[in-house]
Amino acid sequence: MGDAPVPILQQEVKNMAIRNWQEELEKRVAFIKKTAANAGATGIVYGNSGGKDSALVGILCKTAVPDTVGIIMPISTRNFSVDKADGTEVAEKFGIGVREVSLAEVKDKFLADLAAVTDVSAMANANMSARLRMITLYAVAASENRLVAGTGNRSEAYMGYFTKWGDGAHDFNPIGDLTVTEIYEFLAYLGAPEAVIKKAPSAALFDGQTDESEMGITYAEIDEYLLNGKVTPENKALIERFHAVSEHKRNLPIGFAE
Repeated sequence: MGDAPVPILQQEVKNMAIRNWQEELEKRVAFIKKTAANAGATGIVYGNSGGKDSALVGILCKTAVPDTVGIIMPISTRNFSVDKADGTEVAEKFGIGVREVSLAEVKDKFLADLAAVTDVSAMANANMSARLRMITLYAVAASENRLVAGTGNRSEAYMGYFTKWGDGAHDFNPIGDLTVTEIYEFLAYLGAPEAVIKKAPSAALFDGQTDESEMGITYAEIDEYLLNGKVTPENKALIERFHAVSEHKRNLPIGFAE
């Protein structure tokens, strides 16, 4: 699949306003505390994928609510040992609880049963992984008076690069307004492990999957467009096409109305 993309943190993003990350930390921690208090929740749960987004969400939530736990949920074998090690390293450094639930056998059984009624497409198969993970998070949340924290970012949201009712489902999202570029900068400010910052972004939905290879564009190029309005005509067309066809994901389901 070619060389791994250069992490955005190491690429130049011109004309980007300097962010006060300490202020961002304080505001987001206050938001999380208020959200949990308003819901009467005593803890938070999130999916610990070993990636950048879950790392930032875990750090922010743990800072705000001590009883924060990240669930590692392997389904594919895609670099699982690496992802688990990275997720565990972040959790240990910032004192975040870690649990592991393997969903591989559950998914295999589900696919076998579905084979009797339909031919499951590659896309449906991949989306199933994200939805099984969300079922797991909500089961833990409902059993332990926790809220589910979302881990999606602005870049993914604009492209529609998330699974509806999968990783797109959550009770609140403390990083949804941040681009991938900004997330890497925030993590660097917080002192997150280098391995998390340098690895190629992936939802780990199937073996060998990376976000950028699937979309056909880098996050640096997407963020240059979102943050600075700079983009080639070809990339603008690609980005806006992704955005248009995924509009339904960013809205509540439509209903009949006269």
